[in-house]
Amino acid sequence: MRRLQPALAVLCVILTLGPVSTAQDRTPTIESPGGVLGRYKPSQTAAIALSNSSRLEQLIRAGNLYLSLQDAIALALENNLDIDRARYSPLIAQTDVKRAQAGGALRGVSTQVTIGPSSAGGGLSLNAFSNGSAAGGGNASAVGGAGGVNGVISQLGPSIPNLDPVLTSTISWGHFTAPQTTAFLYGTTSLVSTQRNFNFAVSQGFLAGGTAQLSFTNQIQAQNSGRSDINPTTTGQLDLLVTQPLLQGFGFAINNRQIVIAKNNLRVSDLAFQLQVIATVSNIVGLYFDLVSFIQNVKVAQQSLAVSQKLYDDNMKQVEVGTLAPITIVQAKAEIAARRQDLVVAQTNVLQQETIIKQVLTRDEDPAVSAAHIIPTDSIQMPATEPIQPIQDLIGTALSARPELSQSQINLDNSKITLKADKNALLPSVNLFLEATNLGQSGPINGLPPIGNNLRSVDPFFVGGYGTFLSQVFGRSFPDYRAGVNLTIPLRNRAAQADYAHDELSLRQSEIDLQKQIKQIRADVQNAVIGLQQARARYDAAVEQRALEEQTLDAEQKKYALGASTVSNVIQIQRDLATAQGSEVTAQSQYAHARVNLELATGQVLPNYQVSITEAQTGHVARPPAPPPVLTPQPQGSMLPLTPGRPALNQYR
Repeated sequence: MRRLQPALAVLCVILTLGPVSTAQDRTPTIESPGGVLGRYKPSQTAAIALSNSSRLEQLIRAGNLYLSLQDAIALALENNLDIDRARYSPLIAQTDVKRAQAGGALRGVSTQVTIGPSSAGGGLSLNAFSNGSAAGGGNASAVGGAGGVNGVISQLGPSIPNLDPVLTSTISWGHFTAPQTTAFLYGTTSLVSTQRNFNFAVSQGFLAGGTAQLSFTNQIQAQNSGRSDINPTTTGQLDLLVTQPLLQGFGFAINNRQIVIAKNNLRVSDLAFQLQVIATVSNIVGLYFDLVSFIQNVKVAQQSLAVSQKLYDDNMKQVEVGTLAPITIVQAKAEIAARRQDLVVAQTNVLQQETIIKQVLTRDEDPAVSAAHIIPTDSIQMPATEPIQPIQDLIGTALSARPELSQSQINLDNSKITLKADKNALLPSVNLFLEATNLGQSGPINGLPPIGNNLRSVDPFFVGGYGTFLSQVFGRSFPDYRAGVNLTIPLRNRAAQADYAHDELSLRQSEIDLQKQIKQIRADVQNAVIGLQQARARYDAAVEQRALEEQTLDAEQKKYALGASTVSNVIQIQRDLATAQGSEVTAQSQYAHARVNLELATGQVLPNYQVSITEAQTGHVARPPAPPPVLTPQPQGSMLPLTPGRPALNQYR
């Protein structure tokens, strides 16, 4: 055994140096089948993963979920279903790019952003998303260059040709019997024909607006007529037809517009994903700090209950010795009941908040997680002084960092592209076409006996099989050429004029909306700065009020001990102290929310909380979980800030 100890020690070191958690890439993918036949098979998308990340298990110890703010954010990036759903939007946008490259109309991409749940018990919620300029406002919207509405795909402007080559073929066999009014033409009054057709065509559209079609048709026909010199007869042609618009629908810019818009929408979907991450991170930060405040409220309620219980015990002793009237016991007992009710409300708020946070941080129900109590290991940090930053610098940061502003600018660019197509649709349709056709005909000498004096005088050039026919076609023995222009001039053109006017007016509205959004962002920053200043002033006042109430209660208790005060006065001051302590906790929570609102307004949520969009896309955060806190009991009567050393929450129940 002693010989194995060095090896075991090395193994333990290796295991210690190993990764804390296994990387679990949750990026959705589309697997397209390969090969030629793969073009006609559906792509495959992996089934959704409902398992929670291993980080959750590593944070649970002794039935408690010890959760730092950074771990809460990491769990949200790994397990939140709203972020998970948003991961599919860029893939959907990629399918639109592929559709546009084939010349198809766009289906549009979703820019929906889900803010997340509010806190329990009427707790504070972030308000930076309440206006239209914020990250989606929780409303669903879609962008696209073709107006995908309720699944109906429409496309304004000149039609874009099909940019994917298409092969069409018709192979048929037929038997036909045609009664004749005279036998002079075919030598029979019942002409029977059998036909075999083998027709093929390849068509292709081009970004210049033109189309090309190469078709090969041939027919083998046999008849029961002795009049024909050649029977059966093989006839057909090789035809090349090229059509190019010269006005309406001409140019790469017009026919490439859907591809450009689809690529722009891909950027929009990336920004929408970033907005969803911002919304989720902001939401979990608010929920986390509300949980911290709710637990602090439990401590406040416990302190108030302890003070009321002490007053009751002291009064009971004095009543027993006859120095107080028995009515004081009733008053003190009623106060205990009221404080117990406050404690129950505070504890249930904590339980409800734990449930809400677990819903945000998990994918599926886990009995261990459901049974665990969340122990926040971070407190709300109140800086000694507020950093001073010029408001114009904050506004400049917001205008350059807010993703929704970039979204609006891209959508405005898409509208300008669509307007160019509408302008082109006002022009007459002038299409140049060029066509070249090679004809051929061949067959064996008719084996049926000639009718009447009809003598066979067959040109040897036409006598032969299918090879003779092909040699004539590809040897251009019988060429045809054709060129021309198709001109279509709408005499009123009201539909195209209406489309252009409609989209131009909508563009002007979008430009106004963009300016409104810029103004709203400025207002958001200014309001967030004012809100932070108010929250700080409210907190400072609450701290002073709480300190004053503590001193007042201490003085009143001393007066009461000397018989210079009444039970009613002591109870009232105890209530005032409890209110002041609760106001301090609320003010601290409001400050935390005001700080997050400022980060939202300036677009600094992700950098301030060290959130990587790449990690959000993969659903795996490389940062390991925080180490377990050192549990050192604290006096339950103290109003210390929540630190990693505070006792477990179940000690307060």
